[in-house]
Amino acid sequence: MVDCIICAKHRGEGPLGGELVAAADGFRVYHASPAEDGRASLGHLFIETERHVAYVTELTDDEAGALGRLRTRLARALMDETSVERTFAMVIGTSVAHFHEHVMARHTGTPKEVPWYRSHEAAPRADVATVQDLARRLSLRLPPGS
Repeated sequence: MVDCIICAKHRGEGPLGGELVAAADGFRVYHASPAEDGRASLGHLFIETERHVAYVTELTDDEAGALGRLRTRLARALMDETSVERTFAMVIGTSVAHFHEHVMARHTGTPKEVPWYRSHEAAPRADVATVQDLARRLSLRLPPGS
């Protein structure tokens, strides 16, 4: 879709960025981009459909199955590669009408008073090189065609 910012991202255009972790089974996985300070919340991932689909209800059964496998493999990889005590996955769908799911790490030592949905705000802040290294390590933990 021409005016979709996630479709533009997939074409290498537009305002969104991120470090590509993997592309498989109709999905792309990106690590969140660094903010204005040049740092990103370590372990904040996005799973995005390659085709333009607005909401989770529009996924085919095959896509939904592939999404579940990919999400689970990403959560395992995050736990294996970082100091994460758990991961959270959420689909919000209120601001961008292109399916994307957040997979967020809750790092060991995150204060209990930080709500689960703000775990990314308490995550270690990483520079571009660290994000690229984590993306590479996560990609190696995903089987081909995940």
